[in-house]
Amino acid sequence: MTLVVDAGPLIAMADGQDPDRALVRRLIENEPGQVILPAYVATEADYMIAQRIGSHAERIFLHDLASGTYSVQGLTEEEYQLAVEFDQDHPGMGLADLSVIVLAARYRTRRILTFDERDFRRVRPLDGDSFFLLPADLERG
Repeated sequence: MTLVVDAGPLIAMADGQDPDRALVRRLIENEPGQVILPAYVATEADYMIAQRIGSHAERIFLHDLASGTYSVQGLTEEEYQLAVEFDQDHPGMGLADLSVIVLAARYRTRRILTFDERDFRRVRPLDGDSFFLLPADLERG
């Protein structure tokens, strides 16, 4: 199995006061497969962590990136084209969310660690069906 990570859970994990911090950490640490982090999501999370929480938390996140906690992945030219095509049908999602969808297709997974149910419930994976959103879908059983 593979899990693609969105920015919200990374920000929660960096915030010692966030009530979802322990759950997110547990989900990432117990993931049996690869934990994929789109490069654009890493950039978005880094910025938000620095702005909202501070430079110490940002350095911890950078250390997680350097230690291989996540497999940080960029997009190929062909995948950028997929993002362009997907954006035509779902304008306004932004490159970070589009990269989550495209990398989910690359790794043939529908599993996304995100708090952004609004966006990821309204779209379908590139191969159809629907995404399995963690932690929300765990709670729904």
